[in-house]
Amino acid sequence: MPKMKTKSSCKKRFKVTASGRIKAGQAGKRHGMIKRTNKFLRDARGTTVLSKADEQIIKPMMPYSR
Repeated sequence: MPKMKTKSSCKKRFKVTASGRIKAGQAGKRHGMIKRTNKFLRDARGTTVLSKADEQIIKPMMPYSR
């Protein structure tokens, strides 16, 4: 059986935590900071854990991360 390939886009953008959840950078911080509220910018620092629905999309693309 040939090896399964990991999607390169997922490899670059996501990490898997020890409990199996998917960790990703916060969205919405590339440009347009003037129109964002200070509360949004504070809350969007660092990384976040994806929701269960989003995890189900990403996990099949990363077969060796489990």
